[in-house]
Amino acid sequence: MLTRRHFLITSAALFSAPLAKPAGAAPVSDRSKWTSWDRQVTPANYDPATSNPWGLHARFLPQSVQANDGLTAGDIHVDAVARYLYHIQSDGTAMRYGVAIAKGNLYEPGTYAIRRKTKWPTWTPTAQMIKREPSVYKQHENGMNGGPSNPLGSRAFYLYVRNRDTYLRIHGSPSPRSIGGRASSGCVRMVMPHINDLYENVATGSTAHLHPPEDSITSRA
Repeated sequence: MLTRRHFLITSAALFSAPLAKPAGAAPVSDRSKWTSWDRQVTPANYDPATSNPWGLHARFLPQSVQANDGLTAGDIHVDAVARYLYHIQSDGTAMRYGVAIAKGNLYEPGTYAIRRKTKWPTWTPTAQMIKREPSVYKQHENGMNGGPSNPLGSRAFYLYVRNRDTYLRIHGSPSPRSIGGRASSGCVRMVMPHINDLYENVATGSTAHLHPPEDSITSRA
């Protein structure tokens, strides 16, 4: 017969020790802070066409431009030579933004589907990134919470080939002065207020075309 004493002893054995926190717990993005973070990264009296506390070249500020004929409305095109991202509009125009692209051979031209988009995303470096630069990325191998200092910034578009996540992103950046250069480990970077504006107008399922950079064009000439 199971006595009360047996139950108490067994219960103590099962439950008295505190539960250990799982190793490598997933990073989080605190939704309650999203609005305040948006305010934090957006300049006072923000005007996309003129606000420039980052010291960008004026050509990298958002502009409405004429799109080339035959482009599909809703698509994104990244001109990796000029460092522009174009979002094609239904009236034959495009919204143009300045971007930074990946360093060296880490930039991967191609055609991708935007299968997911996220506000204030979390971030985990890939195994290749950690192997390549352990002094930079090893400390974040279990992931980094969302927030203004997160490398993915305030918004991210996740690029897929069919159902495979490529781990390439178009994302905001806490390093806006990198815009116009080659700085990332594979992704396309934008100023955070710029991608915040773009984010609301890009539907999941849209296509992103990442065109070749200058070194690829030169090598084929």
